[in-house]
Amino acid sequence: MSEITLVKMHPTAIPEADRAAARRVLFGMVDGLGEKGKSQWRRFVNGLMRLEPGEMVEIRTHKERIGWYHRKHMALEQAVFESQEKFEEFESFRTWLKVGSGYVDWHPGPKGGVIPVPRSLSYSKLEQGDMEQVHTEMVKFLRTEHAGRTLWRHLNPLQRIDMVETILAGFNE
Repeated sequence: MSEITLVKMHPTAIPEADRAAARRVLFGMVDGLGEKGKSQWRRFVNGLMRLEPGEMVEIRTHKERIGWYHRKHMALEQAVFESQEKFEEFESFRTWLKVGSGYVDWHPGPKGGVIPVPRSLSYSKLEQGDMEQVHTEMVKFLRTEHAGRTLWRHLNPLQRIDMVETILAGFNE
């Protein structure tokens, strides 16, 4: 979910013709679903046009995830997990992958330092664009020497690269 805070910056006189054009473009390009949605969308846009300098509006958006993309990512994780020799449990592997790719929040640790806490990949907490970014970062992490050394310790560096590239090629990565 994206959270955006908008603030009216300066008093700006917008000629009525420009307001009408903006409404025509916005309402012609995107509209609310059903009568209630249309009414809410128009009320929101018209409210933006009436903001006074310093007034703020917060928008929360959620773009549904694409099912095939989600399944592709989960299958990729599963394929890497099944081919590696370090982790015995899938959830431990997934936690390591999230931390390695930077998909974490940083929290105070029990001894005063900070610790990474992996974020959720659930549909309700991660929209499509963010999922694509997480996927890209995870693939990038899997291509690192550290990841290869962790997952396939017995292989030499070139064999590790071949291993990960073979798996990723199966997913067009």
